[in-house]
Amino acid sequence: MFVGTGSDVGKSVITAGFCRIFRQDGYQPAPFKAQNMSLNSFVTADGLELGRAQAVQAEAAQIPCESDMNPVLLKPTSDRSSQVVLNGKPAGNQSAYAYFMANDRRELFSAVKEAFDRLAGKYSPIVMEGAGSISELNLKHRDITNLRMAAHARAATYLVADIDKGGVFGSVYGTIALLTEEERACMRGIIINKFRGDGRLFEDGKRMLEDLTGLPVVGILPYFRDIHIEQEDSVSLELKHRSAVEGKVNVAVILLRRLSNFTDFDRLEKDPRVNLYYTNEPSEIAKASVVIIPGSKNTIADMLVVRNSGIAKAIYDAHKAGKTVIGICGGYQMLGEAILDPDHVEGEIEALPGLGLLPVRTVLRPDKTTLQCTFRFREAEKMCSGYEIHMGETTASSAGTPVATLSDGRLDGFYRDARTWGTYLHGILDNEVVIESILEPYTTEKTSPFDYRQFKEQQYDKLADLLRANMDMDLIYKSLEE
Repeated sequence: MFVGTGSDVGKSVITAGFCRIFRQDGYQPAPFKAQNMSLNSFVTADGLELGRAQAVQAEAAQIPCESDMNPVLLKPTSDRSSQVVLNGKPAGNQSAYAYFMANDRRELFSAVKEAFDRLAGKYSPIVMEGAGSISELNLKHRDITNLRMAAHARAATYLVADIDKGGVFGSVYGTIALLTEEERACMRGIIINKFRGDGRLFEDGKRMLEDLTGLPVVGILPYFRDIHIEQEDSVSLELKHRSAVEGKVNVAVILLRRLSNFTDFDRLEKDPRVNLYYTNEPSEIAKASVVIIPGSKNTIADMLVVRNSGIAKAIYDAHKAGKTVIGICGGYQMLGEAILDPDHVEGEIEALPGLGLLPVRTVLRPDKTTLQCTFRFREAEKMCSGYEIHMGETTASSAGTPVATLSDGRLDGFYRDARTWGTYLHGILDNEVVIESILEPYTTEKTSPFDYRQFKEQQYDKLADLLRANMDMDLIYKSLEE
């Protein structure tokens, strides 16, 4: 199990790397994270939802993802409440106080342990990921994710610290010092992550940490930019460049407050013809040739912000100028004439006008659609793949053509013209035929066919090589035998 001194220290990526290492070494590993808080989610083959990070880790392990890999997923709908997804299905919305403080979450912890036990019956080893810091004293007795779970699984547990944040000695020593004896018994070592420069320069620091904590430092991992693994946390969007550049097709993704499934844009971002950036600045939106409104976990709340901040005018201006405007999932709903919420799925507002660029209306419903899909984009012959995660029903108020025809015969989205369309299909931009259709009006440059699946496989292998080169793998394997 990989736990952290805090959030965004690299646990998810390290877990993915070890899923690939164990697979390479002939084992049948599977990832597990008891509770995940993320707006980045994915759908299993049987239509259940889980955190995107565990889907990525399953991909690294070369196995199909399943909901038991992430039995509790919290999807924030506001600053104080989240949708709770239990065993892949929505279990209602709860405030943070009600979720964390109402009881000791005995029933939830039982469900989490049952999911782990089912997974452990099929795969070995289970590569577990913790959440946030393991030393949040006010929450530890209600914890279902970190060391209570490690104790149940009898997991060899490693603490990951991000040296790039600064204060690594205080964060590591303080984290270990605040553990109980039972928690301390789970710990097998420390991993220093995101080290810049020659790792040999930290040898004195390594010895000092080992003396302070009584635990071995089993790895000093370098900061890297040349290995591309899908990120779990939207905090990574802060690192994306936020400005247009000359000589590229500039693509602006609207930076919504409740932006979901930002991995929709990873493939497009890697196209050498494209400069993709996230922004909520009207001046930067104006510089783009392509404007994409992404998914949102609270479409109405984000639509209000879009209307009141100058973003809506910037989108209108882009459309009038003949630029491409695309909406995905919640973004598709926003492009329509109205969003209705009679059942108060998202909040108290029952109706709100959309941007009116597509002749469609959306009614939000409590039932959630979660499906993996194969489809044809427009008239293209090649089959594409994607997935649906939404709680709305969208209908057209005038005749139009669909964006996609699904393999089960359903029609998706509304295609007004080549530069104005919306779809419910996440992952649609992972498909070559869609990318070429979007970029065709703006560049004559052609690139060689890009196999995104093969690219991701190469990245997992590169990550595994980096971990092997900088970790004491003998010590890791020895801890698994204890």
